[in-house]
Amino acid sequence: MLVVGHGTRDEAGVAEFGRFVERLRRRMPVDVAGGFIELSPPPLTEAVADLYGSGHRSLAAVPLVLVSAGHGKGDIPGAMARELVRHPGLSYRYGRPLGPHPTLLALLQERLDAVLPGADRTPGTAVLLVGRGSTDPDANAEVHKVARLFWEGRGAAGPDQGHGLLCVEPAFISLARPSVTEGLERCRRLGAHRVVVLPYFLFPGVLPDRVADEARAYGAAHPDVDVRVADVIGDCDGLADVVAERYEEALAGDLRMNCDTCVYRVALPGFEDRVGAPQTPHHHPDDPSAHGHGHGHVHAH
Repeated sequence: MLVVGHGTRDEAGVAEFGRFVERLRRRMPVDVAGGFIELSPPPLTEAVADLYGSGHRSLAAVPLVLVSAGHGKGDIPGAMARELVRHPGLSYRYGRPLGPHPTLLALLQERLDAVLPGADRTPGTAVLLVGRGSTDPDANAEVHKVARLFWEGRGAAGPDQGHGLLCVEPAFISLARPSVTEGLERCRRLGAHRVVVLPYFLFPGVLPDRVADEARAYGAAHPDVDVRVADVIGDCDGLADVVAERYEEALAGDLRMNCDTCVYRVALPGFEDRVGAPQTPHHHPDDPSAHGHGHGHVHAH
């Protein structure tokens, strides 16, 4: 199993990734290696080299991403194509992104309960689900889908019924709107007196920290709204369950990836120039043979 992360400049996020890979090693009946496509060690090329050096010639690569944006659609396959050239005889199967998945929704519920147990919820409680944000509309739509799935059964029966949620609104911390501030303001205008900001992120990092900072700044400026910030999903058995499922699916299952709204395959209005765009790997500081991003999209995190 090859676990592929995006990478982060946040040391806590790198450490959490490492603990998660160790968790997978303890539970999986196969060798497990993990690496990042950019920003931080260990690099993907090192993880592939470790597995190749142990005699493995067939890998199942699981992208540790929640939505299939440019990283999952292009950057990781581009990096893997480079590894196939470096390692004669190597082949790999590619898993699909982790979410939306019922287990991840349950983990989000646990993070919500940790900062606001159901028994403490009063009428007017809202949730703001904050994703990374992307220039890919398909990826942003997935965050909206997760928000809706999270709300169904937790508030959709009517205001403040079930789990006591007035609404579950989506927002983004970069590259897409609504922003965290705009999302919180929407919740307030819908009648929320308390909002739990639920980061839709796997591990700690610069962007989850920014989510928390912006949420707390809004709360300080609006004392009539009780704003609370939940933790990221984090290293846990539930997340390992989903990754193990994606691994097995890559080997023998029906992947069922949705390509109907992929900007690299379909000429969506405003994104026609993306169709057929070449996909190349990220530059990684620990890979001396990589000398540029080569993106078909823009990083503005």
